[in-house]
Amino acid sequence: MLDTADADAIRAQVETLYRSQSRRVLATLIRLLGDFDLAEEALHDAFRAAIEQWPREGVPAQPRAWLVSAGRFRAIDGLRRRARFDASLTAIAEQLYTGADSNDEELEDDRLRLIFTCCHPALPPDAQVALTLREVCDLTTEEIARAFLVTPPTVAQRIVRAKAKIRDAKIPYRVPARVELPQRLDSVLQVVYLVFNEGYAASSGDSVTRHDLSMESIRIGRLLAELLPDPEVLGLLALMLLHDSRRHARVSEEGELVLLDDQDRRLWDRKRIDEGVALVRRVLASRRFGPYSLQAAIAAVHAEAATPADTDWAQIVALYDLLLRADPSPVVELNRAAAVAMRDGPQAGLALIDAILARDELQQYALAHSARAELCRRLGRFEAARAGYERALALTRQEPQRRFIERRLRELSVRPHGV
Repeated sequence: MLDTADADAIRAQVETLYRSQSRRVLATLIRLLGDFDLAEEALHDAFRAAIEQWPREGVPAQPRAWLVSAGRFRAIDGLRRRARFDASLTAIAEQLYTGADSNDEELEDDRLRLIFTCCHPALPPDAQVALTLREVCDLTTEEIARAFLVTPPTVAQRIVRAKAKIRDAKIPYRVPARVELPQRLDSVLQVVYLVFNEGYAASSGDSVTRHDLSMESIRIGRLLAELLPDPEVLGLLALMLLHDSRRHARVSEEGELVLLDDQDRRLWDRKRIDEGVALVRRVLASRRFGPYSLQAAIAAVHAEAATPADTDWAQIVALYDLLLRADPSPVVELNRAAAVAMRDGPQAGLALIDAILARDELQQYALAHSARAELCRRLGRFEAARAGYERALALTRQEPQRRFIERRLRELSVRPHGV
Protein backbone atom coordinates (compact mmCIF):
# COMPACT_ATOMS: atom_id res chain seq x y z
CA MET A 1 0.00 0.00 0.00
CA LEU A 2 1.41 3.36 -1.02
CA ASP A 3 1.44 6.35 1.33
CA THR A 4 -1.00 9.23 0.81
CA ALA A 5 1.42 11.44 -1.12
CA ASP A 6 2.33 8.65 -3.54
CA ALA A 7 -1.32 7.72 -3.97
CA ASP A 8 -2.21 11.33 -4.79
CA ALA A 9 0.63 11.46 -7.32
CA ILE A 10 -0.66 8.32 -9.00
CA ARG A 11 -4.20 9.71 -9.17
CA ALA A 12 -2.76 12.81 -10.85
CA GLN A 13 -0.91 10.52 -13.26
CA VAL A 14 -4.18 8.75 -14.09
CA GLU A 15 -5.80 12.12 -14.86
CA THR A 16 -2.87 13.03 -17.11
CA LEU A 17 -3.16 9.67 -18.87
CA TYR A 18 -6.84 10.28 -19.45
CA ARG A 19 -6.10 13.58 -21.19
CA SER A 20 -3.31 12.15 -23.33
CA GLN A 21 -4.31 8.52 -23.92
CA SER A 22 -8.07 8.13 -23.51
CA ARG A 23 -8.81 8.56 -27.24
CA ARG A 24 -6.22 5.91 -28.10
CA VAL A 25 -7.69 3.52 -25.54
CA LEU A 26 -11.20 4.24 -26.83
CA ALA A 27 -10.17 3.58 -30.44
CA THR A 28 -8.84 0.15 -29.51
CA LEU A 29 -11.86 -0.69 -27.35
CA ILE A 30 -14.18 0.16 -30.23
CA ARG A 31 -12.31 -2.34 -32.41
CA LEU A 32 -12.28 -5.03 -29.72
CA LEU A 33 -15.88 -4.58 -28.59
CA GLY A 34 -17.43 -3.57 -31.91
CA ASP A 35 -19.72 -0.93 -30.41
CA PHE A 36 -19.15 2.79 -29.72
CA ASP A 37 -21.37 3.02 -26.63
CA LEU A 38 -20.07 -0.19 -25.08
CA ALA A 39 -16.49 0.99 -25.68
CA GLU A 40 -17.14 4.38 -24.06
CA GLU A 41 -18.61 2.69 -21.00
CA ALA A 42 -15.64 0.33 -20.87
CA LEU A 43 -13.22 3.26 -21.16
CA HIS A 44 -14.68 4.97 -18.11
CA ASP A 45 -14.77 1.68 -16.19
CA ALA A 46 -11.08 1.15 -16.98
CA PHE A 47 -10.05 4.56 -15.69
CA ARG A 48 -12.19 4.13 -12.58
CA ALA A 49 -10.41 0.83 -11.97
CA ALA A 50 -7.04 2.53 -12.42
CA ILE A 51 -7.90 5.18 -9.84
CA GLU A 52 -8.95 2.44 -7.39
CA GLN A 53 -6.16 -0.09 -8.01
CA TRP A 54 -3.01 1.80 -8.97
CA PRO A 55 -2.62 3.66 -5.67
CA ARG A 56 -2.64 0.22 -3.96
CA GLU A 57 -0.70 -1.81 -6.51
CA GLY A 58 1.43 0.76 -8.34
CA VAL A 59 1.35 1.90 -11.97
CA PRO A 60 1.70 -1.00 -14.44
CA ALA A 61 4.67 -1.12 -16.80
CA GLN A 62 2.37 -0.59 -19.81
CA PRO A 63 -0.47 1.68 -18.61
CA ARG A 64 -2.29 1.93 -21.94
CA ALA A 65 -2.33 -1.84 -22.48
CA TRP A 66 -3.56 -2.29 -18.90
CA LEU A 67 -6.40 0.16 -19.50
CA VAL A 68 -7.42 -1.57 -22.74
CA SER A 69 -7.40 -4.96 -21.06
CA ALA A 70 -9.29 -3.70 -18.00
CA GLY A 71 -11.92 -1.99 -20.13
CA ARG A 72 -12.38 -5.04 -22.33
CA PHE A 73 -12.83 -7.49 -19.46
CA ARG A 74 -15.19 -5.19 -17.57
CA ALA A 75 -17.31 -4.93 -20.71
CA ILE A 76 -17.34 -8.72 -21.01
CA ASP A 77 -18.31 -9.09 -17.35
CA GLY A 78 -21.13 -6.62 -17.87
CA LEU A 79 -22.41 -8.53 -20.90
CA ARG A 80 -22.31 -11.80 -18.95
CA ARG A 81 -24.36 -10.29 -16.13
CA ARG A 82 -26.89 -8.93 -18.61
CA ALA A 83 -26.94 -12.32 -20.40
CA ARG A 84 -29.06 -13.66 -17.54
CA PHE A 85 -31.86 -11.53 -19.00
CA ASP A 86 -30.86 -11.71 -22.68
CA ALA A 87 -29.37 -15.04 -23.73
CA SER A 88 -28.16 -13.62 -27.06
CA LEU A 89 -25.48 -11.67 -25.16
CA THR A 90 -23.77 -14.87 -23.95
CA ALA A 91 -22.30 -15.68 -27.35
CA ILE A 92 -21.16 -12.07 -27.81
CA ALA A 93 -19.43 -12.08 -24.42
CA GLU A 94 -17.65 -15.37 -25.16
CA GLN A 95 -16.57 -14.13 -28.59
CA LEU A 96 -15.11 -10.97 -27.04
CA TYR A 97 -13.40 -13.01 -24.31
CA THR A 98 -11.57 -15.19 -26.84
CA GLY A 99 -10.59 -12.26 -29.07
CA ALA A 100 -6.91 -11.71 -29.75
CA ASP A 101 -4.94 -9.17 -27.75
CA SER A 102 -3.66 -6.07 -29.51
CA ASN A 103 -0.06 -5.45 -30.47
CA ASP A 104 1.55 -2.01 -30.61
CA GLU A 105 1.06 -1.69 -34.37
CA GLU A 106 -2.64 -2.44 -34.06
CA LEU A 107 -3.00 0.09 -31.24
CA GLU A 108 -1.60 2.80 -33.52
CA ASP A 109 -3.75 1.69 -36.48
CA ASP A 110 -6.84 1.90 -34.26
CA ARG A 111 -6.64 5.69 -34.25
CA LEU A 112 -6.72 5.73 -38.04
CA ARG A 113 -9.59 3.24 -38.03
CA LEU A 114 -11.57 5.52 -35.71
CA ILE A 115 -11.02 8.61 -37.89
CA PHE A 116 -12.03 6.81 -41.10
CA THR A 117 -15.10 5.33 -39.41
CA CYS A 118 -16.24 8.70 -38.04
CA CYS A 119 -15.78 10.24 -41.51
CA HIS A 120 -17.41 7.43 -43.49
CA PRO A 121 -19.20 8.83 -46.58
CA ALA A 122 -22.38 6.93 -45.64
CA LEU A 123 -22.82 9.40 -42.76
CA PRO A 124 -24.20 12.91 -43.34
CA PRO A 125 -21.48 15.62 -43.25
CA ASP A 126 -22.80 17.23 -40.05
CA ALA A 127 -22.78 13.82 -38.37
CA GLN A 128 -19.22 13.16 -39.53
CA VAL A 129 -18.09 16.42 -37.94
CA ALA A 130 -19.97 15.85 -34.68
CA LEU A 131 -18.80 12.24 -34.34
CA THR A 132 -15.17 13.12 -35.12
CA LEU A 133 -15.09 15.93 -32.56
CA ARG A 134 -16.73 13.72 -29.94
CA GLU A 135 -14.89 10.44 -30.42
CA VAL A 136 -11.51 11.51 -31.83
CA CYS A 137 -11.11 14.86 -30.05
CA ASP A 138 -13.12 14.17 -26.84
CA LEU A 139 -15.10 17.41 -27.10
CA THR A 140 -18.38 17.33 -25.17
CA THR A 141 -21.71 17.75 -26.92
CA GLU A 142 -21.98 21.16 -25.24
CA GLU A 143 -18.61 22.26 -26.64
CA ILE A 144 -19.52 21.10 -30.15
CA ALA A 145 -22.91 22.80 -29.91
CA ARG A 146 -21.33 26.11 -28.85
CA ALA A 147 -18.83 25.94 -31.70
CA PHE A 148 -21.46 25.41 -34.40
CA LEU A 149 -24.28 27.41 -32.77
CA VAL A 150 -26.71 24.54 -32.45
CA THR A 151 -28.30 23.04 -29.34
CA PRO A 152 -26.63 20.21 -27.38
CA PRO A 153 -29.64 17.92 -28.03
CA THR A 154 -29.15 18.47 -31.78
CA VAL A 155 -25.49 17.45 -31.52
CA ALA A 156 -26.36 14.46 -29.32
CA GLN A 157 -28.99 13.35 -31.83
CA ARG A 158 -26.51 13.56 -34.71
CA ILE A 159 -24.03 11.44 -32.77
CA VAL A 160 -26.62 8.84 -31.77
CA ARG A 161 -27.87 8.56 -35.35
CA ALA A 162 -24.32 8.25 -36.68
CA LYS A 163 -23.52 5.43 -34.25
CA ALA A 164 -26.77 3.69 -35.15
CA LYS A 165 -25.95 4.02 -38.86
CA ILE A 166 -22.50 2.52 -38.30
CA ARG A 167 -24.04 -0.36 -36.34
CA ASP A 168 -27.05 -1.05 -38.55
CA ALA A 169 -25.21 -0.66 -41.87
CA LYS A 170 -22.32 -2.74 -40.49
CA ILE A 171 -19.83 -0.09 -41.57
CA PRO A 172 -16.43 -1.78 -41.18
CA TYR A 173 -14.06 -0.45 -38.56
CA ARG A 174 -10.94 -0.39 -40.71
CA VAL A 175 -8.60 1.72 -42.76
CA PRO A 176 -9.79 1.53 -46.40
CA ALA A 177 -8.00 -0.70 -48.87
CA ARG A 178 -5.49 1.04 -51.11
CA VAL A 179 -7.91 1.19 -54.05
CA GLU A 180 -10.52 2.91 -51.83
CA LEU A 181 -8.12 5.22 -50.06
CA PRO A 182 -8.15 8.29 -52.36
CA GLN A 183 -11.94 8.73 -52.14
CA ARG A 184 -12.16 7.92 -48.43
CA LEU A 185 -9.15 10.05 -47.52
CA ASP A 186 -10.74 13.00 -49.29
CA SER A 187 -13.78 12.67 -47.01
CA VAL A 188 -11.55 12.69 -43.92
CA LEU A 189 -9.59 15.73 -45.09
CA GLN A 190 -12.81 17.60 -45.89
CA VAL A 191 -14.09 17.05 -42.35
CA VAL A 192 -10.80 18.12 -40.77
CA TYR A 193 -10.59 21.26 -42.91
CA LEU A 194 -14.25 22.10 -42.30
CA VAL A 195 -13.64 22.00 -38.56
CA PHE A 196 -10.46 24.05 -38.94
CA ASN A 197 -12.20 26.71 -41.04
CA GLU A 198 -14.96 27.06 -38.47
CA GLY A 199 -12.24 27.66 -35.89
CA TYR A 200 -10.11 29.93 -38.08
CA ALA A 201 -12.94 32.07 -39.47
CA ALA A 202 -16.15 31.39 -37.56
CA SER A 203 -19.18 31.52 -39.81
CA SER A 204 -21.23 33.32 -37.17
CA GLY A 205 -21.15 34.55 -33.60
CA ASP A 206 -19.22 37.12 -31.59
CA SER A 207 -15.66 36.00 -32.33
CA VAL A 208 -13.52 35.95 -35.46
CA THR A 209 -11.88 32.70 -34.38
CA ARG A 210 -12.59 29.64 -32.22
CA HIS A 211 -9.14 28.57 -31.16
CA ASP A 212 -10.19 25.21 -29.68
CA LEU A 213 -11.53 23.98 -33.03
CA SER A 214 -8.40 25.11 -34.89
CA MET A 215 -6.19 23.30 -32.39
CA GLU A 216 -8.22 20.09 -32.59
CA SER A 217 -8.00 20.14 -36.40
CA ILE A 218 -4.24 20.62 -36.32
CA ARG A 219 -3.98 17.80 -33.78
CA ILE A 220 -5.87 15.44 -36.09
CA GLY A 221 -3.75 16.68 -39.00
CA ARG A 222 -0.56 15.82 -37.13
CA LEU A 223 -1.96 12.40 -36.26
CA LEU A 224 -2.86 11.70 -39.90
CA ALA A 225 0.56 12.91 -41.06
CA GLU A 226 2.23 10.60 -38.56
CA LEU A 227 0.17 7.55 -39.43
CA LEU A 228 -0.56 8.20 -43.12
CA PRO A 229 1.95 10.65 -44.66
CA ASP A 230 0.13 11.10 -47.98
CA PRO A 231 1.14 14.32 -49.81
CA GLU A 232 -2.35 15.82 -49.45
CA VAL A 233 -2.36 15.01 -45.73
CA LEU A 234 0.93 16.89 -45.38
CA GLY A 235 -0.47 19.67 -47.57
CA LEU A 236 -3.53 20.09 -45.36
CA LEU A 237 -1.41 20.14 -42.21
CA ALA A 238 0.84 22.79 -43.80
CA LEU A 239 -2.19 24.86 -44.83
CA MET A 240 -3.65 24.80 -41.31
CA LEU A 241 -0.30 25.66 -39.70
CA LEU A 242 0.30 28.58 -42.06
CA HIS A 243 -3.18 30.02 -41.58
CA ASP A 244 -3.02 29.55 -37.83
CA SER A 245 0.37 31.30 -37.70
CA ARG A 246 -1.49 34.61 -38.24
CA ARG A 247 -4.05 34.02 -35.50
CA HIS A 248 -2.75 36.61 -33.03
CA ALA A 249 -2.53 39.31 -35.72
CA ARG A 250 -5.99 38.78 -37.26
CA VAL A 251 -7.90 40.39 -34.40
CA SER A 252 -7.18 43.64 -32.58
CA GLU A 253 -7.12 43.93 -28.79
CA GLU A 254 -10.68 45.24 -29.07
CA GLY A 255 -11.77 42.10 -30.97
CA GLU A 256 -11.96 43.84 -34.36
CA LEU A 257 -11.04 42.11 -37.62
CA VAL A 258 -7.63 43.10 -39.07
CA LEU A 259 -7.09 42.53 -42.80
CA LEU A 260 -3.94 40.81 -44.04
CA ASP A 261 -2.22 43.97 -45.29
CA ASP A 262 -2.84 45.73 -41.98
CA GLN A 263 -1.61 42.94 -39.71
CA ASP A 264 1.45 43.36 -37.50
CA ARG A 265 3.63 40.64 -38.98
CA ARG A 266 5.79 40.61 -35.87
CA LEU A 267 2.86 38.79 -34.24
CA TRP A 268 2.95 35.96 -36.77
CA ASP A 269 4.14 32.65 -35.33
CA ARG A 270 7.46 32.00 -37.07
CA LYS A 271 7.72 28.46 -35.70
CA ARG A 272 4.42 27.53 -37.33
CA ILE A 273 5.45 29.29 -40.56
CA ASP A 274 8.78 27.46 -40.73
CA GLU A 275 7.08 24.10 -40.15
CA GLY A 276 4.38 24.83 -42.72
CA VAL A 277 6.82 26.06 -45.38
CA ALA A 278 9.02 22.97 -44.86
CA LEU A 279 5.99 20.73 -45.40
CA VAL A 280 5.02 22.64 -48.56
CA ARG A 281 8.52 22.23 -50.00
CA ARG A 282 8.47 18.53 -49.17
CA VAL A 283 5.13 18.01 -50.92
CA LEU A 284 5.97 20.09 -53.98
CA ALA A 285 9.26 18.20 -54.34
CA SER A 286 7.26 14.95 -54.51
CA ARG A 287 5.33 16.35 -57.51
CA ARG A 288 2.19 14.62 -56.13
CA PHE A 289 0.36 17.68 -54.91
CA GLY A 290 -3.36 18.42 -54.95
CA PRO A 291 -5.75 21.19 -53.84
CA TYR A 292 -4.67 21.35 -50.18
CA SER A 293 -1.00 21.44 -51.13
CA LEU A 294 -1.59 24.23 -53.65
CA GLN A 295 -3.56 26.27 -51.11
CA ALA A 296 -0.72 25.71 -48.65
CA ALA A 297 1.78 26.93 -51.26
CA ILE A 298 -0.28 30.13 -51.68
CA ALA A 299 -0.35 30.61 -47.89
CA ALA A 300 3.43 30.07 -47.81
CA VAL A 301 4.01 32.88 -50.32
CA HIS A 302 2.02 35.23 -48.06
CA ALA A 303 3.82 33.98 -44.95
CA GLU A 304 7.29 34.53 -46.40
CA ALA A 305 6.63 38.16 -47.42
CA ALA A 306 8.20 40.49 -44.88
CA THR A 307 5.80 43.30 -45.86
CA PRO A 308 2.63 43.48 -48.01
CA ALA A 309 4.66 45.13 -50.76
CA ASP A 310 7.01 42.12 -50.85
CA THR A 311 4.20 39.68 -51.71
CA ASP A 312 4.85 37.84 -54.97
CA TRP A 313 1.38 38.27 -56.50
CA ALA A 314 2.48 36.83 -59.85
CA GLN A 315 3.41 33.57 -58.17
CA ILE A 316 0.13 33.56 -56.24
CA VAL A 317 -1.91 34.01 -59.43
CA ALA A 318 0.06 31.19 -61.08
CA LEU A 319 -0.69 28.92 -58.13
CA TYR A 320 -4.39 29.84 -58.32
CA ASP A 321 -4.31 28.90 -62.01
CA LEU A 322 -3.07 25.43 -61.00
CA LEU A 323 -5.65 25.24 -58.20
CA LEU A 324 -8.48 26.08 -60.60
CA ARG A 325 -7.46 23.18 -62.79
CA ALA A 326 -7.13 20.81 -59.83
CA ASP A 327 -10.24 21.90 -57.93
CA PRO A 328 -12.42 24.33 -59.90
CA SER A 329 -14.95 26.31 -57.86
CA PRO A 330 -16.44 29.82 -57.80
CA VAL A 331 -14.72 30.57 -54.47
CA VAL A 332 -11.31 29.69 -55.94
CA GLU A 333 -12.15 31.94 -58.91
CA LEU A 334 -13.03 34.74 -56.47
CA ASN A 335 -9.75 34.36 -54.61
CA ARG A 336 -7.85 34.32 -57.89
CA ALA A 337 -9.67 37.52 -58.95
CA ALA A 338 -8.54 39.22 -55.75
CA ALA A 339 -4.96 38.16 -56.48
CA VAL A 340 -5.22 39.44 -60.07
CA ALA A 341 -6.42 42.78 -58.68
CA MET A 342 -3.24 42.98 -56.62
CA ARG A 343 -1.06 42.01 -59.57
CA ASP A 344 -2.76 43.94 -62.41
CA GLY A 345 -4.85 46.56 -60.65
CA PRO A 346 -8.40 46.77 -59.26
CA GLN A 347 -10.12 47.14 -62.64
CA ALA A 348 -8.79 43.76 -63.81
CA GLY A 349 -9.96 42.08 -60.63
CA LEU A 350 -13.36 43.78 -60.73
CA ALA A 351 -14.05 42.50 -64.24
CA LEU A 352 -13.40 38.94 -63.08
CA ILE A 353 -15.61 39.29 -59.98
CA ASP A 354 -18.44 40.78 -62.05
CA ALA A 355 -18.27 37.79 -64.39
CA ILE A 356 -18.50 35.41 -61.41
CA LEU A 357 -21.46 37.24 -59.86
CA ALA A 358 -23.22 37.36 -63.23
CA ARG A 359 -23.47 33.55 -63.07
CA ASP A 360 -25.42 33.84 -59.77
CA GLU A 361 -23.14 31.26 -58.12
CA LEU A 362 -21.93 33.54 -55.32
CA GLN A 363 -24.87 35.92 -54.96
CA GLN A 364 -25.47 34.65 -51.41
CA TYR A 365 -21.77 34.73 -50.48
CA ALA A 366 -20.95 37.80 -48.38
CA LEU A 367 -17.24 37.80 -49.19
CA ALA A 368 -17.92 38.09 -52.92
CA HIS A 369 -19.87 41.32 -52.40
CA SER A 370 -17.38 42.76 -49.92
CA ALA A 371 -14.49 41.95 -52.30
CA ARG A 372 -16.30 43.72 -55.13
CA ALA A 373 -17.08 46.68 -52.85
CA GLU A 374 -13.43 46.96 -51.85
CA LEU A 375 -12.27 47.11 -55.47
CA CYS A 376 -14.95 49.72 -56.28
CA ARG A 377 -13.77 51.75 -53.31
CA ARG A 378 -10.18 51.61 -54.57
CA LEU A 379 -11.39 52.75 -58.01
CA GLY A 380 -13.31 55.70 -56.53
CA ARG A 381 -16.70 54.19 -57.45
CA PHE A 382 -18.11 54.96 -54.02
CA GLU A 383 -21.82 54.44 -54.73
CA ALA A 384 -21.13 50.96 -56.11
CA ALA A 385 -18.88 50.27 -53.14
CA ARG A 386 -21.64 51.34 -50.76
CA ALA A 387 -24.15 49.02 -52.45
CA GLY A 388 -21.70 46.11 -52.30
CA TYR A 389 -20.96 46.59 -48.62
CA GLU A 390 -24.67 46.85 -47.82
CA ARG A 391 -25.32 43.58 -49.65
CA ALA A 392 -22.42 41.92 -47.80
CA LEU A 393 -23.71 43.25 -44.48
CA ALA A 394 -27.12 41.69 -45.09
CA LEU A 395 -25.48 38.29 -45.64
CA THR A 396 -22.95 38.36 -42.77
CA ARG A 397 -23.66 36.59 -39.47
CA GLN A 398 -20.26 37.06 -37.81
CA GLU A 399 -20.26 40.12 -35.56
CA PRO A 400 -16.63 41.27 -36.09
CA GLN A 401 -17.12 41.01 -39.86
CA ARG A 402 -20.35 43.02 -39.56
CA ARG A 403 -18.55 45.70 -37.56
CA PHE A 404 -15.78 45.86 -40.18
CA ILE A 405 -18.32 46.36 -42.99
CA GLU A 406 -20.21 48.95 -40.96
CA ARG A 407 -16.92 50.81 -40.45
CA ARG A 408 -16.33 50.81 -44.21
CA LEU A 409 -19.86 52.14 -44.76
CA ARG A 410 -19.28 54.94 -42.25
CA GLU A 411 -16.08 55.88 -44.09
CA LEU A 412 -18.05 56.03 -47.32
CA SER A 413 -20.85 58.07 -45.74
CA VAL A 414 -18.62 61.17 -45.61
CA ARG A 415 -18.55 61.11 -49.39
CA PRO A 416 -21.50 62.46 -51.42
CA HIS A 417 -23.94 59.88 -52.86
CA GLY A 418 -23.76 59.39 -56.60
CA VAL A 419 -20.02 60.05 -56.81
